[in-house]
Amino acid sequence: MERVFVWLMRITLGVAAVAGLLVSFAYFFLSRSLPDYSKTVEFSHITEEIEIVRDTANVPHIFGKNDQDTLFALGYVHAQDRLWQMTMLRRTAQGRLSELFGAETLTVDMVVRRLGIYSASRASLSALRSDTMAKLEAYAKGVNARLEEINLGNLGRGAPELFLFSNFIAPWSPTDSLAIIKLMGLQLSSHLESEVLRARVSLILDDDLLKDLLPDVPGSGVAELNDFASMFPSLLKQHTSVAMPKHSLSPFKSIALSGASNAWAALPGRSASPGTLLANDPHLGLTAPSIWYLARLELENGGVIGGTIPGLPVILVGRSASLGWGLTTANVDDTDVYIEKLNPANPNEYQSLDGFVPFFKKQSIIEIKGQKPVTLDMLWTENGPVLPASHYNLGAITPEGHVTSVAWTLLSGQDTSFEAAFDIMVSGSVQAAMTASQTYIAPGQNLTLADKYQIAMRTIGALPKRDPRHQSKGRMPTAGWLAVNRWQGMFDASVNPVFLNPKGGILGNTNNKYIDRPFPEHISYDWGDTQRVQRWTRLMQNREVHTRDSFIEAQLDSVSPTARALLPLIGAELWFQSENAPANTSLGRRQVALELLANWNGEMNEHLPEPLIYAAWVRALQIRLIEDELGPLHEEFTQVEPLFIEKVYRDIVGAGQWCDVVQSTPVETCAEIARLALDDALAGLEKTYGSEITALRWGEAHQATHDHPVLGNIPVLKWFVNIRQSTSGGDNTLQRGKTIGTGPNPYLNVNAGAYRGVYDFADPDSSVYIISTGQSGHPLSRHYDDLGELWRRGEYVPMSLDETLARAGATGITTLRPPAVRADR
Repeated sequence: MERVFVWLMRITLGVAAVAGLLVSFAYFFLSRSLPDYSKTVEFSHITEEIEIVRDTANVPHIFGKNDQDTLFALGYVHAQDRLWQMTMLRRTAQGRLSELFGAETLTVDMVVRRLGIYSASRASLSALRSDTMAKLEAYAKGVNARLEEINLGNLGRGAPELFLFSNFIAPWSPTDSLAIIKLMGLQLSSHLESEVLRARVSLILDDDLLKDLLPDVPGSGVAELNDFASMFPSLLKQHTSVAMPKHSLSPFKSIALSGASNAWAALPGRSASPGTLLANDPHLGLTAPSIWYLARLELENGGVIGGTIPGLPVILVGRSASLGWGLTTANVDDTDVYIEKLNPANPNEYQSLDGFVPFFKKQSIIEIKGQKPVTLDMLWTENGPVLPASHYNLGAITPEGHVTSVAWTLLSGQDTSFEAAFDIMVSGSVQAAMTASQTYIAPGQNLTLADKYQIAMRTIGALPKRDPRHQSKGRMPTAGWLAVNRWQGMFDASVNPVFLNPKGGILGNTNNKYIDRPFPEHISYDWGDTQRVQRWTRLMQNREVHTRDSFIEAQLDSVSPTARALLPLIGAELWFQSENAPANTSLGRRQVALELLANWNGEMNEHLPEPLIYAAWVRALQIRLIEDELGPLHEEFTQVEPLFIEKVYRDIVGAGQWCDVVQSTPVETCAEIARLALDDALAGLEKTYGSEITALRWGEAHQATHDHPVLGNIPVLKWFVNIRQSTSGGDNTLQRGKTIGTGPNPYLNVNAGAYRGVYDFADPDSSVYIISTGQSGHPLSRHYDDLGELWRRGEYVPMSLDETLARAGATGITTLRPPAVRADR
C-alpha cells in the first residue's frame, strides 16, 4: 500500500512538473510578442528621428518632425499593440474570415464580398489628393515596419492569437485603412434592417397597429405611406425566411445595437470659465480590447490628441490646442432596399427602366479552412449589389421571381471620407472644420465642434436625393424598376443641417431627432433616441453655467427618464391594492417589488435591486403586449420600445387594444397585463438570482461584456481574455449601457461609450479622456485592462498636450531613426 502511495505521489508530481513546464513554455513564446517600449530602432522609410513617449496609461505621445514620419510612427504603435485586431478588421472588410475560421464565417464573407466594400475602397484611392495618399502610405509603411521587425526578431508572431491562427500576414496598404472606415459604417447603420422589419410587420398588422408598434419620433410624421403588400400583391403574408447566422466577428449588428452616442458643447457664456466646453462619448459594441486606442500626434501644425481606431491614421475624436471635435451617429437615411423583378424567361436578367437587362456579374473565390473553396457569383443591378435572402431576413419580404438589391452611400467608389476626417483634425477652428467636412461621404455622422470662441454641430455625409413621389419615402423596400423610387444623385453639401453658436449657448445630440424638414430633405424617419435627450435637456437647463465637472456628471448620469415616465402608467392600478401577503407568495413578492419601485428615483445604479425589477417588468410587459399579434415575429423586438408602451397605457388613438389577448374570449385590461407581466418578471428573476427580492443587484445582471471576439468563446481561455464588469446605466440613460435583449441573460451590457472625452478650452490641458479596456491587445500585458476599472468607476486620465508632462511621466521611450542619422554620428 505504501508503494502505491509513493508511486501516486511521483505520478502527481510528474504531471504537475510537466504541466508547469508546458505553461512556462507557452508563456515564454506568448510573451515574446509583448512590445518593448524602451528601445532605439532604425527604419529606412523615415526622414528624421521620431520619439514615442509612453505615459503611465500607455498612451503613445509621438513627436515627429513632419506629418509622414509621425503617421509612420502611429502605424508602428498600432501594430505593436493591436496587430491581431487590425488583421481581423481587414479580413472582415475583405470577406476573408473563412480562411481562418472555416464554414462558421462563410455567410459573413459572402455578404461582405457581395457588398464590395473592399473593392470600393480600392477604387476610392483615385479620388484622394496626393498629400492624402502620402499620409496613408506613410502609415502603411509604419505597420509593415513592425511586421518586418516581428519576423526578423522572432517576436512571437506579433500577437498570441497568431499562434492559433498562423496564416501569413500580408503587408498593410492604404486600401486597408479606407476599408476599415466602411466596415465601421456597416456596424453603425440600421436602415437596411429597419426597412425589412417594417415591411415584415406591415404584412401582419394593419396600418394603425403598425404606427403603434413602430411609432414616429414625436413631431411631424409621414402624411401618406403606401402599404407594402399593395406594392407587391404576390407576396404572401405567411412567407418566411431563415435569417443569417450570427458570429462575433460579423459587422452586421442588430438594429437595436446599431449605434448611439452623446456629444454636447457650451459657449463661453454658458461656461463658468472664459472658454468653451465639449463632451463626447461615441457608443459602439464592447470588445476586448476596445475598438478605441488613445494617441497623441505632433503634426506640422501642432499637437492633436484623442481616440483612434487601429488601422486608421487619424484622430477620429479628440482635440488640438484650439479645436475639439466629437462624433455621434446622425441616423442619415443613406440606404434603400429594392425589389428587383427577374425575367421569367431568363433569370440572368432583371427589369430595368427600359425592359429586361443582364445583371452585372462577377465571380469571387472564397477559401475555407478545412474545406474546398467556394466560388461566389456576385450580381449587381443599376441600383446596387444583390443580397442573399438570409441577410436580415430579406427573403421574408421578397416575392417569388424577385431578388433584393441595396443602394447605400457607404458603397461609393469615390469616397473621400478619410481625407475629410484628416482635414477636420488639423483645421484649428470651427469654421475651417465645417468647410473640411463637406467632402465626407459615409457613414453619416453629426460632427460637434468647439474652438476657443464658437461651437457648432453639422451633419456630415452624403444625403441621397429621392423623388418626392418615392413610394415608401425610403421607409420600406420598393420596386427597383420604377424611376420614382430611384436615387437622383446626392444633395449638395449645403443641404446638410448646421447649428452654429445657438442663442441658448448649448447644443448637443444624443442620437435624437434634431431637425424637422419635409421629405426628401428630411434626413431620416428613424432616430436612435427619444428618451436620453429628455434627461440631457434637463441637466443642461438646470445649471446657468457649466464646468468640465458638470459635463462629466452629465456624461456619467444613470437616471432613466423612461423609468420615471413608464412606472406611474403601468403600475397605476397595482399599488396599494390589497393587504400585506406572505413574502413567499406571488402576491407578497409583487407587493415587495411595487414598494421598492414606488420609492425609487429611476437611477439605474448597479448596487440597487429596483433597476433589475423595472427592466425585467417592462421587458415581460412588451412581450405580453405583442406576442399574440405578431406570433414568432415578436422575437425580433429584443429591446423595449418606450413610446409604444406609453401609447398603449395612455390609450392614445385606441392603442389600449394591445392589452387584449386576441386568442382569448375575455377582454383583458392593461392593468391585468401589467400585473401578469410583473409576476412573469419576478418569477424569472427568482429562477436566476434567488427569491430574495431586496438582495437583487442590477450590476450582477448588467455586466459590461468586453469579450474577445474569438478567444472569448473558447473554454478556459475565455477566463483570461474576457473582461466583465458590473455597470450602472441602462438602455435609456445618458451613461448608456445597452442591454443585449436576447439569450439567458438579456440584461448584459454589450454596447456603451467605450471612449469618453471632455475638453475645456479655458484650460485645455485639464481636459480628460478614457477608454473601456486598456491600450494593449495582448492578454499578458498589464495594459490589457488597466483603464477598464477607471472607466467602470467613471474616472478619467489627463488629456494633455504638454510635452513636459508627457516626458516627466514616461514609462518608456522608443526612438525611431533613419539609418543615416546613426551613420553621421
